[in-house]
Amino acid sequence: MKNRIITIVALAITIISCNQKNKQEETVKIESTTEVVGQSSFSIDKIVKNYLAIKNSLATDDSDAAADAGKVLSETMTKTGMEKVSSDQMEAYMSIADDVKEHAEHIEDNAGNIAHQREHFVTLSKDMDDLIQLFGTNQKLYLDFCPMADNNKGAVWISETKEITNPYFGKDMATCGSIKKEF
Repeated sequence: MKNRIITIVALAITIISCNQKNKQEETVKIESTTEVVGQSSFSIDKIVKNYLAIKNSLATDDSDAAADAGKVLSETMTKTGMEKVSSDQMEAYMSIADDVKEHAEHIEDNAGNIAHQREHFVTLSKDMDDLIQLFGTNQKLYLDFCPMADNNKGAVWISETKEITNPYFGKDMATCGSIKKEF
């Protein structure tokens, strides 16, 4: 009888130990999965591409093309999956993404009013700089600056070329500005 009790106790300890070990393994698996997601990189390449289309349209004084590009950027922001955004970047991303979408929509809705599109482009460009700072980029980009833009307060924009093509003054002052930074 005593042997049976010892056997039952030993069996119970083994079962409990196995269950605890399985729980630990599950915890490890969950932590490992979370770790991989945290390390996954979130790409803003498509967002940048759409932004550059707006910039290039404004630089050539093409308000209609800027509106079309604004629509594409707005749609991209709506469709962009956030599952790869790490939890520590999520709050910053959400704030920036909401602004990007809002300014892209204003640019879209104001075809024919290039001055208003350019006003929204000032803030959109700051948002793009913030996104690039937050997530980095796989593309060589430049942060350009025009001291006369935004009523002589100065404004930045992101460019894919070293050549200055000013989106704030278009063809009138196409080369006004300088490179402030290279990404």
